[in-house]
Amino acid sequence: MDKLHKALDFCIRHQTILGYSIVSLLTAASEHIFSSVVFKCPCNSKNMLYGSVFLIVPAFILFLLGYMVNARTWRLLTGSCPPEKRCSCSPWGVCTRYCLILVPVTAKASVAPLTWIAVALLRASFYECAASGSSLIKNLVCKDKGQECHKLMVKLPCDEKLSEKISSEFLALQAQSQLIGWFLIASIMTVALISTCISRCCSPVSYLQLRFWKIYLKKEQELFEIKAKEHATKLAEINMNCFFEATDPAPFQTPSNEDWRKVSFLYTFNSQEQYYSMIHKYVNTNRGNSVRFGEGHQNPPGLGFVDEENASESGF
Repeated sequence: MDKLHKALDFCIRHQTILGYSIVSLLTAASEHIFSSVVFKCPCNSKNMLYGSVFLIVPAFILFLLGYMVNARTWRLLTGSCPPEKRCSCSPWGVCTRYCLILVPVTAKASVAPLTWIAVALLRASFYECAASGSSLIKNLVCKDKGQECHKLMVKLPCDEKLSEKISSEFLALQAQSQLIGWFLIASIMTVALISTCISRCCSPVSYLQLRFWKIYLKKEQELFEIKAKEHATKLAEINMNCFFEATDPAPFQTPSNEDWRKVSFLYTFNSQEQYYSMIHKYVNTNRGNSVRFGEGHQNPPGLGFVDEENASESGF
């Protein structure tokens, strides 16, 4: 049991890294299945299109899925253009308003597609097919070798022996793909490290307070789920009893639309009065009626986890 507790504690403390690792492994496994089972290069004039589609389109789909499953995406968009404000709500204005906030969301959504592209380049199947149909690659490899070389190039993915006959001056297409793949991986890791360092340096709170903050948000969310289920159950029971017994409902206090709207605002950090969530801020500012409720600055990149924690367990 002690080892199990240590393992669970390790998973909780490193859940972000483990989550990215699992996503990357699943993406790599999916790419392996696609390249081994589904992908069959046509070895004709359609090579460029066919190979590019398998390399780029799945990555784009994974990028869109990354946005869809990210809690903060729906935290940002839900209720941003209600019907009563639809005439004055400009999609361009909303996009501009949330541009900086969506940067970390985009970064997280890019994990799976970049993994797909990097793994696909290392395996080289997609790139070899696409490059063999590229006029640029053909002109480079078949320089001063006649039209016969151009015809043989499209057959290259289907016959490995042709590579020895076609090019002795340039790297094989497989080697080119792997070099690009390693360069992409190195670039991603470098950018990720630099952005993480900048985010931590810009954090307005210390390391231990940040850890405490995350623990608080987790406990707040757990209690919210419990209280919300209890409250919803009582309200449902009252309504069902009144429906079947034809009676009038007893008074039952539930948060108003305005209350829900206030606690659903994007979190804003104020160094003068520290609040750990919008609910924390709401209950300490006279149910959001104090002028202090609207005070604050745009939350720094290091505090972007606040909105995500509040929505992740709810499935938004």
